Amino acid sequence: MATASSVTADLTTCSICQDMFDNPKSLPCLHTFCLKCLQCYFKDKCLVDEVPCPMCRKEFEIPSNGLEGLRHHFFVQRLVDVRKVESSAEIDKALCEVCVEHSDGGSDQIPTATTYCVDCNQKLCERCSRPHRSMKGGAHQVKPLGVEVEQELIQLRGSSCDKHKDKQVELYCHDCKENICVLCSAVKHRHHNSIEIPEVSEDFRLTITKEGNQIQTAINVVHVESGQTKQVASEFRSKVEEVKKKVLAVGEEVKRSVDHQINDVLMELQSVTSESAKQAESVQEAYQLALVSMGSFHAYSRELLDKGRPSDITRAARELHDRATELLGNDVTALKYRPPQVTFTPVEVAQLKRLNLIGKVTITTGNQPGGLRKVYYPTVFSALHVSHCMQGGLPTTFSTLNFGSNWPRWSENTDF
Repeated sequence: MATASSVTADLTTCSICQDMFDNPKSLPCLHTFCLKCLQCYFKDKCLVDEVPCPMCRKEFEIPSNGLEGLRHHFFVQRLVDVRKVESSAEIDKALCEVCVEHSDGGSDQIPTATTYCVDCNQKLCERCSRPHRSMKGGAHQVKPLGVEVEQELIQLRGSSCDKHKDKQVELYCHDCKENICVLCSAVKHRHHNSIEIPEVSEDFRLTITKEGNQIQTAINVVHVESGQTKQVASEFRSKVEEVKKKVLAVGEEVKRSVDHQINDVLMELQSVTSESAKQAESVQEAYQLALVSMGSFHAYSRELLDKGRPSDITRAARELHDRATELLGNDVTALKYRPPQVTFTPVEVAQLKRLNLIGKVTITTGNQPGGLRKVYYPTVFSALHVSHCMQGGLPTTFSTLNFGSNWPRWSENTDF
């Protein structure tokens, strides 16, 4: 499972392969992974199966057309493209598009592109760019191919309309909750409430900022609760160890005559220690899952606000709002680790000739909200009473342990 410390602000790195994204796909929980990584991770799953997110474990359904049907993350793809361009390695590898069209399929003899024609939207080598500089209708705008030009192309590619690739999105349709171009507005969205993207993006920016701040506050609260749980769990283990020492100290005095009683008490302590450790681990796991989800949400939203264009913000706003509402509605801090109170009441050595040879462990439990896994104990007879029965005493009072809906609790003593 991913932990809070593994959530990185670098949104261009896949958390599965730890490499730059290759065809990033977004899950409903907004976590993003390479398509090939998802295909490998869920290789044993079938279409429409419910599967957990590799990071936060929120379940989603594999699309009927396979993992390829998951939504492509355009914003992350643009960040990846920009990062590749900034490394300058990708620019050197670009081939002349005209030469590629007229080649026989091999790339060994195709020259590298050195210019870009803005009018034709083509990357060209020096030879192929010459006709574009002297067209009869007027010379085309030919630019040297470099980092700046590549980044301009990435910006234009990220702003294109999903329906009309040659058009740029300029409006946001509130009815359909999507970015549209002018052509879409005139045809499919004619009577819809459409507003220019820069204007509506400011409203979304305020909402995302507000919800991001709420998520950050929730992260801080979970961190505090997590630290307190670790401290309480450590103190509880220390108290149990103290009880064990007292039990062993008394047991040494009675030697073999009470070995079976010592064993019963130690088993009881071991059982409550083990179960309490599981409960503490379960609470910590819930906290960590919440931190992973909220941390990645906050990192993504901040990166989007810092580096995203208005169209990126509007495209992601609804999903971010839904996810933020879901995260904030899941109050993970309601889960509290409440270990049982364990004390040990020893007896005086002079009482060894009587019934109670070892002493009694008292366990006080608290109810755990949020429904952690149920803890079941078998019926327990105290060592004192077992000893009395073994000695042929009178009818004995037994302490029994009832099974509750959340945690076990001691019942009133019942006479047999």
